[in-house]
Amino acid sequence: MADTNKPTPADYSAEAQIKPASPFKAIFPYLAIIVCGIVAFSIFYGVFSQPENFKGGKEAKAAHDEWVANGKDPDTKPPHWTEGEPAKDNLMGLIYKGGFVIPMGMTILFVVFVIFVERLITLLSASGSGNTDVFVKKIRHMLAKGNITDAAMACDKQRGSVGNVIKAGLRKYQEMEQATDLDKETRKNAIQAELEEATMLELPMLERNLPILATTASLGVLVGLLGTVLGMIRAFAALGEGGAPNAAELSVGISEALINTAFGIFNSALSVLLYNFFTTQIDKMTYAMDEAGYSIVQTFDVNN
Repeated sequence: MADTNKPTPADYSAEAQIKPASPFKAIFPYLAIIVCGIVAFSIFYGVFSQPENFKGGKEAKAAHDEWVANGKDPDTKPPHWTEGEPAKDNLMGLIYKGGFVIPMGMTILFVVFVIFVERLITLLSASGSGNTDVFVKKIRHMLAKGNITDAAMACDKQRGSVGNVIKAGLRKYQEMEQATDLDKETRKNAIQAELEEATMLELPMLERNLPILATTASLGVLVGLLGTVLGMIRAFAALGEGGAPNAAELSVGISEALINTAFGIFNSALSVLLYNFFTTQIDKMTYAMDEAGYSIVQTFDVNN
């Protein structure tokens, strides 16, 4: 009696149908940029600009608090502070002196961090439940023994992009074994085409949002350069004033230039490192898919 529960090629095709992409994935980069921008500007103007981050600011804030506690005497003006040099060893005050370009650089930094976390989670999921290299070696060993069913079960257990691609190839393998009306070369090409198609379907998911990291690598330097130019304009403007140069304005301009330069270089370097890291991991997965796919085709060639 025939096994009516045995999956047919039609069942395999239905199982391999592509699920519709989530709309959230399409808008995620834009949403991340907007949220990161709001957070960056809020931190810059809400935290870094606090009086205690600058010389004399802590005392002025204490005087103002005392004035408020005494009932806001209408006969006196509220104590206020004038933004001056950053307090000693105060990083937030120093960063604030970099000017309004700094929160733009902070936005880029936050976007890089968000994309890093998102890509890391995606690639960990795509790698499957076990070590990819060990999995591929196990599949090749099973194929060498002709255990196609066991190899398919191992793919179900491994999951991830590599497991999906290999399982698609194994499905086609079983389908082509039954297609005795076709010549051997045609069946081999069909298996190879199925593997290539499955790989191409997985790659967009693996490479999604990586262009953003590539863009931030260049954009970080350009934003830092913009802040540097604006700072140098302020510094030369202070030098160009009549009489003795305004030392305070000169120092502010130089600080703005150097802080933006450092921030831009840091953003760019971080983006390049993360981009290269992710592309290397994707290349490893792609190589594992190709290696296992080659083994599937060779096994079919030997056994048929």
